[in-house]
Order: sequence, then C-alpha cells, then structure tokens
Amino acid sequence: MTFAHPAWFAVGLGVLGLVAGYVLAQVRTRRHTLRFANLELLETVAPRRPGPLRHVPTAVLLVGLVLLTVALAGPTADAKVPRNRATVMLAIDVSLSMEATDVAPNRLDAAKEAASQFVRELTPGINLGLVSFAGIATVLVPPTTDRAPVVSAIQALKLDERTATGEAVISCLQTIDLFSKTVATSDGSATPPPARIVMMTDGKRTVGRTEQEAAQQAAAARIPISMIAFGTDHGTIETDGSVIPVPLDTSAMKLIASVSGGDFHTAASAEELKSVYSQLGEQIGYETKQQDVSRPWVIAGTLAVLLGAAGALAVGGRIP
Repeated sequence: MTFAHPAWFAVGLGVLGLVAGYVLAQVRTRRHTLRFANLELLETVAPRRPGPLRHVPTAVLLVGLVLLTVALAGPTADAKVPRNRATVMLAIDVSLSMEATDVAPNRLDAAKEAASQFVRELTPGINLGLVSFAGIATVLVPPTTDRAPVVSAIQALKLDERTATGEAVISCLQTIDLFSKTVATSDGSATPPPARIVMMTDGKRTVGRTEQEAAQQAAAARIPISMIAFGTDHGTIETDGSVIPVPLDTSAMKLIASVSGGDFHTAASAEELKSVYSQLGEQIGYETKQQDVSRPWVIAGTLAVLLGAAGALAVGGRIP
C-alpha cells in the first residue's frame, strides 16, 4: 500500500499530542486529589471513579483519529481493472499441418475448443476480432464486443493448404488500424486504443511475407504479438499415402514475439493450450492500477470516534 498525500501524516503529531495531554491530565488529577489530608473524608466527598475502564472510550476515540489520519494521507493499492478500450486480434492457423493427431483428437479441433473458451472468458469490454490463415489470411470477424460471431466463426474453421504467417500478422495490423481510426472518429479520442495480436500456429511459413518483416511492422505500430506454438515435434499428417512430419517451427515464432515486443508460449496438449489462453486472458483483459482505498479507513475511523464518544458519555457523563 502506498499513500497519495503522505504529508497528512503530520496530523498524527496532533493525535500524539492528545495522547500525551491525556496522560498528563490523569497524572495531574491524581496529584490534586492526593492533596486532601484526610483520606477518609476524601472517600466520602469524592465520587467513586469507574477504575481503569474509564480510559477505554478515550483510547477508542484516539484510535479513530489515527485511522482518520491514515485516510487523509490517501492510501492506495494495486487493483485489477478490466480494460474497456483494448483491441485484440486472434489469429488461428488452419493449414493442413493442423490435422496432425499428436494432440487429441487433432490439433485443429483442440485449438477450436481452447480458442472458444478464451473468447467466452475474455473481458466483455474488449473488442475482439478473428483472422484465420493458411495460404492466405482472412478476416472472419472484425473487432467487436459481441462474442457470439467470434465463437461461431471459430467452430466453422476448415483446413486449407500452405501457411502465410507473415500475411496473417499484416492482416491483423491492418484490421486494428482501420478499427482504431473508426473508434477515434466516433469518440474523438486523441490516442488509439491499446491493441494486441494473439496468434496460434503450429508450422513454418511457406508463402507470403516473412516473419521478420511482419514483426517489424507490428513493432513500428507498437502492437505486441503473443505467439502460441501448438503441437509437438513428432506430429505427422498423411497426404497421398505418404506420412509427412509437421514439427513446430518455434524459432520463427520466437522471432515474431521478440521483434514485436510480445511473448512466446508453447502448448503440447489441449489442456496446456487452455492454460496459455487463460494466462493471456488475464494479461490482456485486465490492467493494474493504483486505486484509492481510503474509504474503509474513513468508515473505521468514524465508527471508532463515535463509539469512543458514546462510551465516554456512558462511563463519565461527558465526552473527553
């Protein structure tokens, strides 16, 4: 916990002064009382005092003042706040290598399930779009807060030939740029909303622009790319009676993540993929901000002052 206005702690010196004054007042009262020479007469004249419990209301009141002093100092704490202006493009590889069964039932079906869960759990205020890519990249759903069309498009994904990883990145960047301009025009924003690309792929680029070129464009646009390498190094597919190995190309994926300022993840099973998506959902969907937490201190301090004052009236017939 930090404090926005720590100078207000100086008020605490006043509270310490009140404590010292109260102690001195009790000592002085005791000295004045003992000036009576006849103690038997003193017991008759002086009213019976409530004993040590008479100090409790004052102590509670002083504690309340301490709590109110902390509230004045403006305590703040880290809090997770949902992002409401962010734009996320989800890019999913649908090349033939996604037919490999090293991930049950196969890479594509497992990817569909995990991606659908990611979409459903993503913070509602985020604008989410979907791109599929094989030989070409296709924008299936432009950024929207409506999750239904994204889930439907994911479930309808079909396999195709070749892998245009770089083209998928460029397509995502163009979609984000167009959407950001639309948002800026509609709400008069001076700055575009924050954006990120989440790309899930399993293979090596075979056509289109290079990963280096695409990643550099993402870096120039300040749009990081979260790369998810899905599958294992022993995956295979069968084509025209031949078994073709389809291992992961992690070096290319790491390059995209590094150059763009994003991050790299691996998932060798459906559960691992869901876990990666869950982590990204937390990272993308929320941001940590300093929030004012003085309200509980104000409430506690006010209640303590009121209880202390009420106790003093009940015990001694006056407010200290």
